[in-house]
Amino acid sequence: MNKVKIIGIGGSPRKNGNTDILLDNFLKGAESAGAETKKVLLRNYSIESCIGCEACRKAGTCTQFHDGMELLYPEIEGSKGLILGSPTYNYNITSSMKSFIDRLYPYYNFTNDRPRQYSSKLGNQGRKAIVFSICEQSDIKEMGFALEAMEMPLEALGYEDIEKFPVTSCFDRGVVSKDTEVLKKAFEAGKKLAMDLR
Repeated sequence: MNKVKIIGIGGSPRKNGNTDILLDNFLKGAESAGAETKKVLLRNYSIESCIGCEACRKAGTCTQFHDGMELLYPEIEGSKGLILGSPTYNYNITSSMKSFIDRLYPYYNFTNDRPRQYSSKLGNQGRKAIVFSICEQSDIKEMGFALEAMEMPLEALGYEDIEKFPVTSCFDRGVVSKDTEVLKKAFEAGKKLAMDLR
């Protein structure tokens, strides 16, 4: 039997920061349940912003740019599980995470009426996801739309978001590594994702 594959994507520009540490714990949890995992840090990839040319509607893939997304499309397609994480930037996700999500547009099929109806090429495949974000402030409201900015596009693409995982009161580089409770919860969430995908 083939192993469950889960890809974890971190949208933080800060190396070895809290997003990286939490992503590692989600993936360790998934691995403990027998999943095959891959970690992707968007800061290591050159990803252009979508320009809305809509050529991908006909081509089925992005033909405008030859960049890091060419490496990531096969990884996404081959992984039933997806973990997206971003620090909170100005009540939202980082620009690199936003560019990544926007470049998932080729996975939509559209009708020719107005407004166009859409479906997802990734839909009805049992795909599941976790989204997480970290913010400095203690009030969850200060996280703004970060979790929803990842959750809603994934749902539209056919993923079942099994957990939204907010972490507050966390800013200094690596400080989350001292929060054993949060790390344990991330581990267990990753484990659950792998088990749910079996």
